[in-house]
Amino acid sequence: MKAKVLNLDASDAGEIELNDSIFGLEPRKDLLQRVVVWQLAKRRAGTHKVQTRGEINRTKKKLYKQKGTGQARHGARSAPLFVGGAKAMGPVQHSHEFSLPKKVRALGLKHALSAKMRDGSLVVLGAAKSDAIKTKALAEHFGKLGVISALVVDGEFDKNFSLSARNLAGLALVPAAGLNVYDILRRDKLVLTTAAVKLIEERLS
Repeated sequence: MKAKVLNLDASDAGEIELNDSIFGLEPRKDLLQRVVVWQLAKRRAGTHKVQTRGEINRTKKKLYKQKGTGQARHGARSAPLFVGGAKAMGPVQHSHEFSLPKKVRALGLKHALSAKMRDGSLVVLGAAKSDAIKTKALAEHFGKLGVISALVVDGEFDKNFSLSARNLAGLALVPAAGLNVYDILRRDKLVLTTAAVKLIEERLS
């Protein structure tokens, strides 16, 4: 399939041929959901924790004799039943990460790219370069392109462009090597340079 290539000032810069096996698939929500859950699980710290019964610093001496008092049987004061005791079955530190096959991850990325293409939310730029470090000027350029919230992907970012874009709240810059499903889906638009398209197709072909 073909897509229009635009310059940063929204002028026409020709067309580019996109790989149908990457940008022309029927998006599967279940596949996208699997990859997003896998990504977010890896980001979780897993440091939430409460003290277990063995870690509570309370006396382990038996309160009173086992039988004959008419009261319930009790041992250590660290039991969850008592105020100041341990938490019963509370959270402990552990990793939330789980494995996902490489083929599923790659397919999820293809479906995310295809979803943006199908929605008309994919913008292809000839190059992402700025002559000077001017945030206002860059904001105006993206306004002409109809881009407010977007993920911008390039092979290697121009220094002036990246410095101009860092104060724009709606823009996020990601190198082609770091492209992922979660970042694609959380932004309204996906902006790819022709260099990024080439790198993505080499990576996923």
